[in-house]
Amino acid sequence: MLETSSATDAAGAANAAGATIAATQAPPSLRWRWLRKHPTLILGLVLLAAIVVLSLAAPWIATHNPTAINPLQRLKPPSAEHFFGTDALGRDVFSRAVWGGRVSLVVAIAVAVLATALGVALGLMAGFVRWADSLIMRVMDGLMAIPDILLAIALMAVIRASLSTVILAITIPQVPRVVRLVRSLALTLREQLFVEAAHAIGTRLPVILVRHILPNIVTPLVVQATFIAATAVLTEAVLSFLGVGVPAQVPSWGNMMADGRNFVAVAFTVILFPGVLLALTVLSINMIGDGLRDALDPRLANQL
Repeated sequence: MLETSSATDAAGAANAAGATIAATQAPPSLRWRWLRKHPTLILGLVLLAAIVVLSLAAPWIATHNPTAINPLQRLKPPSAEHFFGTDALGRDVFSRAVWGGRVSLVVAIAVAVLATALGVALGLMAGFVRWADSLIMRVMDGLMAIPDILLAIALMAVIRASLSTVILAITIPQVPRVVRLVRSLALTLREQLFVEAAHAIGTRLPVILVRHILPNIVTPLVVQATFIAATAVLTEAVLSFLGVGVPAQVPSWGNMMADGRNFVAVAFTVILFPGVLLALTVLSINMIGDGLRDALDPRLANQL
């Protein structure tokens, strides 16, 4: 089913991209109509932009040092001094929450870029180099047979915990999905007449991949990358919550919820606010992915 839907996306990728560009270059009335037809995309972008601005502005809007411990202020409720209250060590929850957003955003971007880049390289090799196809796909099938979170935990168990190792541990389980997508698109596109014509006139394979294949798989890759980013944010929080993610002293939403889980009955705000920010971030990225899929769908692109 994945390969069938991916082939459909590949066949209409160029038309979809052209329709989207045409929409952005259309008169204001047409652009407004286009925006109204994709409210999910616009809402997701606005919500994610707000979270990004909040995280990037952490050094200026954080009211306290996110790692400063103050035992006299333990588990305080929200107030004018502590907007989201304090945790069990007296640290300001609001300051830790806005700083923790940086960790999630870095992980989301890094995992999406790395997984997509590796997946494209391996997927194109599997789709065009026949002797490498079986080898690559069997390795990918083996990785997909292991649940993502278990594979990430296993990798973290043998590597020293840090932000870079968390990114690596989350990236590896995501690569097979991109490989399968790109391979299915490549298998479809290599049978098209324009690719056969390029072969017939002696065009080298690297040139064919860059000029004819990559432009036609950009659209489904962008949509896939958004879902990978959302998965990365959630997986990082789960790893940190389980104590195998970023170091405990680093402010992150997963660490905050792990620290506050034993104090829910006393001060539920300790995990409420980081949990809400985590949910909104994942929701906004998924909304962007859904919106892009609808906006770039060749069957809907002409309904401007």
